[in-house]
Amino acid sequence: MDRTVWSKIEAEIEATKNVTIGDLFASDPKRARRFTVEAAGWTLDYSKNRISQNTMDLLLELAKAANLKDEIEKMFSGEKINRTENRAVLHTALRNCAPGAQVFVDGADVMPGVRAVLDKMSAFADSLRKGVWRGFTGKRIRNIVNIGIGGSDLGPAMATAALAPYSKRSIHCFFVSNVDATQLAETLRQVKAAETLFIVASKTFTTLETMTNARSAREWLVRELGSEEAVSRHFVAVSTNAGEVAAFGIDTANMFEFWDWVGGRYSLPSAIGLPLMISIGPSNFRKMLRGYWRMDMHFRTAPFSRNMPVVMALLGILYSNGWHADSYAVLPYDQYLARFPAYLQQLDMESNGKGVDRDGKKVDYATGPVEWGEPGTNGQHAFYQLIHQGTRLIPCDFIGFCRSHNPIGDHHDKLCANLFAQTAALAFGKSADACRAEGVPEELVPFKTFEGNRPTNTLLADELSPATFGALVALYEHKIFVQGVIWNIFSFDQWGVQLGKVLAGNVLPALSSAEPPAAGVFDQSTDSLVRRYRAARGLAV
Repeated sequence: MDRTVWSKIEAEIEATKNVTIGDLFASDPKRARRFTVEAAGWTLDYSKNRISQNTMDLLLELAKAANLKDEIEKMFSGEKINRTENRAVLHTALRNCAPGAQVFVDGADVMPGVRAVLDKMSAFADSLRKGVWRGFTGKRIRNIVNIGIGGSDLGPAMATAALAPYSKRSIHCFFVSNVDATQLAETLRQVKAAETLFIVASKTFTTLETMTNARSAREWLVRELGSEEAVSRHFVAVSTNAGEVAAFGIDTANMFEFWDWVGGRYSLPSAIGLPLMISIGPSNFRKMLRGYWRMDMHFRTAPFSRNMPVVMALLGILYSNGWHADSYAVLPYDQYLARFPAYLQQLDMESNGKGVDRDGKKVDYATGPVEWGEPGTNGQHAFYQLIHQGTRLIPCDFIGFCRSHNPIGDHHDKLCANLFAQTAALAFGKSADACRAEGVPEELVPFKTFEGNRPTNTLLADELSPATFGALVALYEHKIFVQGVIWNIFSFDQWGVQLGKVLAGNVLPALSSAEPPAAGVFDQSTDSLVRRYRAARGLAV
């Protein structure tokens, strides 16, 4: 992070630390208009932040000092910006809707392959939705069970819930990721084998959790339908390992490819999105891709002062590094987006949870804030107390829609009234004098006073549609990328998830072997826990 520019920002924070959001509004009658931007069907009102125009100018200078424009072009043009894995980062190619577009990696245009997989997905989804593709016994497929983990689970699971209003309601989608057998067992209790299709999503077809669940599902299916031949009609794969797919019993004609230049947490627009496409149909899936693409083009071309992902990224850095906020909350006022915060947890924390910079040197500033949240209005009756009156600064993104898919009575007006009121309450609070004027007893005034000055962004769209949903996901993808660039870290690897997996492979044999582990194999704590586990299972310790 550029120290020269950052020192100016720190000086600005110090000089304005006693200026409240209320003061800023009082001094500028056009503030709301000044700090609002629009893109891809979304409006971002960021006026309720601890910023002046000078603050924003300095933050934009920080982006310029990080050569952000060049870094954006490197990503879109297929340069290998994921240097620790020597890979391009081209999730944007998956939703490139420009006619005849070409995107090159190692001299080869990847777009024909992207289009071919999308067409193959579309043909398969149509055949299943129309009842042409049937199971081993000739029955229509009514249940889709996606078996994956991480980006192969969180993305399609979140999106299928988000776009449920556009789904074919006679098809039910389930998502199994946890190696805890309970998730698979509870899912299988809800479906009939003859009417169920399993989608196994694993690039290598060797992921421990995914393949453990897939093999157990396979055993269940064969037991229920009485034939190994049933597997090819009830399993398809999203993978690149044709040999392992075939060995499993899946016809490789029903294997859907994706590429190593697509990170798992960015892979929803790829074949990983197959369960979503089956649910909402190819046409709506392509509308989602167009929404992604519109935000991509906005991000790539808009001036940074009017660039929605850039503005949100800079505000996040202001609070994380300038005001020392450890987390931020994402609060969707739409039940369909209930899993969106969980999706963003992986997207943000796996991308920017890094402690060394691009040169491998330990950073001496905060990166990768903790992301969390729940849908409104549920969260208001849970953790908003902490946001309003607690000792921690927690910036918040509020997400809402002007129209509901379920216009029952005045539910939606009440929902949005709460959204708008919460951002106002957080920004402006309630003074002790206002409490007294309302007749609050003096001894209760400290408890009913709200400091305010709590920063929020408000994102508003006309309705939750495939297009606005795609744009929303792209917005946060690009926001996270910008922050990684400014922090000078690599956002597209995830080495931190590997060590625990390796150690689990070492522990696993010790849990069930005939003999207990030899002394010194594990550290004291792990050795004690392994022996306690073995004792509970009746094994020698």
